[in-house]
This record gives sequence, structure tokens and C-alpha cells, in this order.
Amino acid sequence: MEALLQNFQYFFNTTGFAHLEWGNVVMIIIGVLFIYMAISKGWEPLLLLPIGFGILLGNIPAAAGASISVYDEGSVMYYFYSGVKLGIYPPLIFFGIGAMTDFSYMISNPKLILIGGAAQIGIFAAFLISFFLGFTIQESAAIGIIGGADGPTSIYISGLMAPHLIGPIAIAAYSYMALVPVIQQPVIYLLTTKNERKIKMKPPRKVSQKEKIFFPVVAFILCALIVPEALPLIGMLMAGNIVKESGVTDRLARTGSNALVDIATILIGLTVGASTAAEHFLNMDSIKIFGLGALAFIVASAGGIMFAKIMNIFLSKDSKINPIIGAAGVSAVPICARVAQHVGRQEDPENHLLMHAMAPNVAGVIGSAIAAGILLGLIPY
Repeated sequence: MEALLQNFQYFFNTTGFAHLEWGNVVMIIIGVLFIYMAISKGWEPLLLLPIGFGILLGNIPAAAGASISVYDEGSVMYYFYSGVKLGIYPPLIFFGIGAMTDFSYMISNPKLILIGGAAQIGIFAAFLISFFLGFTIQESAAIGIIGGADGPTSIYISGLMAPHLIGPIAIAAYSYMALVPVIQQPVIYLLTTKNERKIKMKPPRKVSQKEKIFFPVVAFILCALIVPEALPLIGMLMAGNIVKESGVTDRLARTGSNALVDIATILIGLTVGASTAAEHFLNMDSIKIFGLGALAFIVASAGGIMFAKIMNIFLSKDSKINPIIGAAGVSAVPICARVAQHVGRQEDPENHLLMHAMAPNVAGVIGSAIAAGILLGLIPY
């Protein structure tokens, strides 16, 4: 009987129950909540579902000596996570984004690019506030990128500058991307009047195929020469786009916009979620990062809206910009553009803003990558 009890004790010590701590329970509940929001609420399920399940993966404790987590060198999850730490997955996702993005709305109305640039104020605001709160300049740069609502770029920068903060930064960035409708609508209503929200914009002009092909080449050369540190992100984004627009590489475009981006999203979601083991995640820095991320996202949305309102001062009556689309200047594509469309149609069911909002939205993708390149170029890491 004693031998049986000893064997049972030995077996119990190898299970996760024997090593489960309150922090693991808290994180498992958070993971289940993410899964619930993805399935029941439909909040960016492609992001929240793998991240939520990844949180479960990262918070199942193992017996001493067992190697199962992303932090245990030699484990399978450790090698999957290397794609995050080494910055491999984000450029792959950027290739996929490029292969599914139509830049024609931005090309047809170039002044809307300025709105996408203005929205990046959230990045630099969060960067400065983070630094004054005691984070290092490298950590502050990584935290600031959350303001662009750009998960892959946030992961790319944190992997280079603050790898110990990848978990909270990535979770914050993707969480706020999923919460775009919840966060942005109050900001839009607060900063715009009913008449402004009813502004109807001219239909965009038709963009030729030559323009679509020239754009990724010219944009890449200019951006890469100005901000070389952004080359991996901008380069892959524009490579994916020219594959799409060339008309001669449909197979590559389909692979990039479907299989490639899906695989990278699965791996990045699961491994980033798995990096939130309670002992690494549940601390005051994580709470600060979530607060700073929310502030950065609000400032970015407000910055785009207010810049559109300022532009209207100098535009003729028939060329006015509906300031709602300013909120789409952050780079959560196409979520922010859909929010702009939804709010616009609430005021006027005949007002279709989606095509106009896509211009600052895709400009925001480029803008956040350029902002990341600027930070990488100015700050040693």
C-alpha cells in the first residue's frame, strides 16, 4: 500500500496540478476570456483565438526539469518562439498584408496619406510618456509602437529592443486591435460634430494598372533610403503588393495573402500567447504597458481626426474631408476603415466612407513601419 501511495505521489508531482499557482489560474481565465471574445463576440477571432489558446499553453506548469515552455531552451515551443524573438514572423505577415492590399484609394487621393502620418503621433506620445514613467529608452520605443495598432510591428520592435516585454506588448497591441470599434467610436463622436460626420466626399478617381505597379517600387525605394531600418517591414509589404498587382504572379499572391499569412498568424499568436507565463507576465510593468497602449491608441485616433479637421480649413467646400476617416489613420487594416464606414452610415445611410477610409488606413501601415524604422535608427539596441 505504501509503495502504491509513493507511486501515486510520484505521478502527481509530474502533473501540472502539483505545480499550479494562483498566477497560472488567473492567466488561464484570461486565456479563456480571449477565446470567448473571439468566438462569441467575433472580436478579431483570427488574432484573439490563437493568442487565447497560446495563453493556456503558456500557463500549464511542468515538473522540475521538464522542457515544454517557450522559455525552455530545446523545447518545441522554444524553437517556434524563435520566429518571434528573431523578427521572422512579422515581415512574413507584412508580405501577406501587401499581397491583399489595394493601394489605389491612397494613390487616387495622396493628401489622405498625411492623415495616416498624423495618426502616428500616438506612437511618439506613448514613447515619451513611457520614458518618463521609468522605462528604458529601448523599452519605451517598443511600448510606443502599440499606438500604431500594429501587432506585427510591435512584436518586431520589442523583439529587437525589449525581448523581455514581447508578451505584454504583443497582447496589448492585438487586444486593442480587436477593441477598435469599442475604443474609436466614442473618440469620433467626442471630436466631431453631426454636420462633420455627414460630409460626403468625392468618389476617388480610377487608378491605372501602371500606377499600381509603379507605386510599390517607388514607395519602397524612397522609404528604404529615408529609413533603412524599416527595410524588412516596408520591403516585404511592397514585395507582397507588387506580386499582387503585377498580374503575372497570381499563385504567389494567393499564397502570400492566404497560406503564408495564415501560417505566420497562427505561429505568432500561439507563441506570443504562450510567452505570457504568469511568472513573466503578472507584474506592474504589464499593467503600465496596457494603460500606455490604451492611451497611445486613443491619442493616435484623435490625432488623425484632428488633422483631418485642420486640413478642412484649407480645402474648398467641395473638397472637404469627412474627419471620421481620420480615425482610420492607425494601421489596423481594415478594421478602422470599417468603423469609419459604420459611424458614417449611422449619420447618413447613403454616405459610403469605406473606400476613402482605406487610404489613411493603409497609409497608417506604412507610417507605423516608418516610425519603427526611425526609432530603430535613432536608438541603439
